[in-house]
Amino acid sequence: MFDRISNSFALAQSSWRVLRTDKQLILFPIVSGIGCFLVLLSFALPFIAHPQWLDFLNNQNAQGRQPPPWVYIVAFAYYFCNYFVIVFCNSALISCAIVRFNGGSPTLADGFHVAVSRLPQILAWALVSATVGLLLKMIESAHERAGQLISAILGTAWTVLTYFVVPVLVVEKTGPLDAIKRSMSILRKAWGEALVGNWGIGLFIFLLMLPGILLLVLAAALFMANPVAGAAVGLLGVLFMALVSAAGSALHGIYLGALYQYAAFDKVPKGFKRSTMEAAFTRKSR
Repeated sequence: MFDRISNSFALAQSSWRVLRTDKQLILFPIVSGIGCFLVLLSFALPFIAHPQWLDFLNNQNAQGRQPPPWVYIVAFAYYFCNYFVIVFCNSALISCAIVRFNGGSPTLADGFHVAVSRLPQILAWALVSATVGLLLKMIESAHERAGQLISAILGTAWTVLTYFVVPVLVVEKTGPLDAIKRSMSILRKAWGEALVGNWGIGLFIFLLMLPGILLLVLAAALFMANPVAGAAVGLLGVLFMALVSAAGSALHGIYLGALYQYAAFDKVPKGFKRSTMEAAFTRKSR
């Protein structure tokens, strides 16, 4: 396990070098974040305008009754729009990363062009993801503790099994069901790095966030003596953390694309070391 974490951290460093070479990749998570915020705002505005709707839902929960059908319809629509934005931007990011892996110099327009060309696959996958997300939420709501546990287990299994779906959609242009099968097939080769890799990325991002954390600590210390200076430093810290968070999302997309290219096509991505990629996969056969 320690070797896997160490190797995943090395892969995270390679992903960072790719991001430093192609800094515009960080814009895809930023666009995704703005899009998700706009989706949330568009669904929240009607409830802000009619707060009595929320009172109605609270009364339903207090009486132990199931929400009316329209609640599930609205929830499904929200899940669908949110997943669509995320998958669309991730598809654009991964397509650019794969072009970069093969020696190209992609632009933002190239990434979004690929995402638009995969629109039927992205819409279909957003539909599947929204359905699964709503079902998991219904299971979670059915029973307070047991439902949460079952939903968490099923949600984790779903996340693992569909780990490589987005790069499959981008490169192989398959439908959602074939993409899941293909993801599971690739996962059998890369299951260790696919699961542990998030720890390596997480550790790397935590180290990048340390200056932002220090800024927030400094802001809290300054605020008592000088509220204006404390607020200014705090805002700087928040902006820095948001930028690192976007970089983390970009690193995850680059990492995912690199694992996919090596596992699916046995081709070392440009910017990654062959020894590191081989170490990520040869251990499965020991």
